[in-house]
Amino acid sequence: MTLGEQKELSCEINVTPMIDVLLVLLVVFMLSIQLRRILAVNVPPPADATPRADRSPQVVLELKSDGSYAINGAAVAMADLGPRLHELTDGGRRQLLFVRAAPGRRYGEVIQVVDLARGSGWGVIGYTP
Repeated sequence: MTLGEQKELSCEINVTPMIDVLLVLLVVFMLSIQLRRILAVNVPPPADATPRADRSPQVVLELKSDGSYAINGAAVAMADLGPRLHELTDGGRRQLLFVRAAPGRRYGEVIQVVDLARGSGWGVIGYTP
């Protein structure tokens, strides 16, 4: 009889805990399918599915390749850009402005116009290609 007998390390994977976990998961999924059938929720349809009439059109500020500016296709001088952008916010109700710059425009010019728009009350500015 020897005390402290050394056993060799086993390199085999013990699959018993893995099978236990898989069986528990199987039971959980089976119960969840049954509960889904029992707890069906009937949601009533919306009362009025008509679109909102007060949706305003999008505002797109364009920096054209010839150096000019346009809002929704209408040409605007750089000096008039700030006041015109402020008018289009509708007293703060509009928050989203899209900026589209021609590929030849400098990045600094785009940033200058975006700063002008933020100062005019536009909160969210999106960039379009």
